[in-house]
Amino acid sequence: MSPTPPFGRALTAIATPMRPDGALDLDGLRQLALHLLDHGHDGIVVNGTTGESPTTSDEEKVAILEAVLEAVGDHAKVVAGVGSNDTAHTIASARAAAAAGAHGLLVVTPYYNRPTQDGLHAHFTAVADATDLPVMLYDIPGRTGTAIASETLIRLADHPRIAAVKDAKGDLWAATHVLDATDLLWYSGDDVLTLAHLAQGAVGYVGVTTHVAGTEYAAMLAAVDAGDLPAAIALHRRVIPIVDAVMNTSQGAIMAKAALKELGVIDSAAVRLPLLESPPEHLTALRQALSTSGIS
Repeated sequence: MSPTPPFGRALTAIATPMRPDGALDLDGLRQLALHLLDHGHDGIVVNGTTGESPTTSDEEKVAILEAVLEAVGDHAKVVAGVGSNDTAHTIASARAAAAAGAHGLLVVTPYYNRPTQDGLHAHFTAVADATDLPVMLYDIPGRTGTAIASETLIRLADHPRIAAVKDAKGDLWAATHVLDATDLLWYSGDDVLTLAHLAQGAVGYVGVTTHVAGTEYAAMLAAVDAGDLPAAIALHRRVIPIVDAVMNTSQGAIMAKAALKELGVIDSAAVRLPLLESPPEHLTALRQALSTSGIS
């Protein structure tokens, strides 16, 4: 494990606050970034799926990145999501993020066009070659339709700037093989498996439930570091209701914003189509989960 990971260790893929008309709420975004810092974070990922990257423009993505960089200053690393299913567009986004001051890049597997493993290797290599920033690969086959094979990850680990993996594959044994064969920094990208990933050597996490349970997840990370597995398990079980409410009710960005509004962190839970705000029954379940988990 690197003593000073270039991305931080306790990260959230930050939601992008919006006004009821769908316009960016950059003041709300800055406030949210500070909320995360106050709840155990040392890193923030902007322009991920939870940040509604599919429906924000390239210009908006730069504005989002700059707002978070301004808010956190030297207190956290800011990682820019730049991935798409077009290598040229991804490279352009990576260079724009580097120019704006990002500390690292999150690059998701190209989606929908389903490249071969050699194509994935070429894509990620081209993006990593485009800037001097460290790269975190994002493996989430449930959304992209293509998993990054363990053999491909092992090959990519030879690149001097490909430093980490955000793992939302749900295959702990495959992660074990890559961790054993490489020096890649491993991050849980699936809130339900964060403890399992940490227990087998992950350096940290990129969460969604961490918008509202950041303190609990940071304490879980600290407990694993200290070798106190019973304390980590207790924290893992404490957040069961809120993880289910945020991750297993409808969609992460929708529910994270709903929870943040319930807690008074943001003013509006507005999302952009094709997402819709939470219906009343989901909000009722969310309020119960917040209460049961002791989050306020």
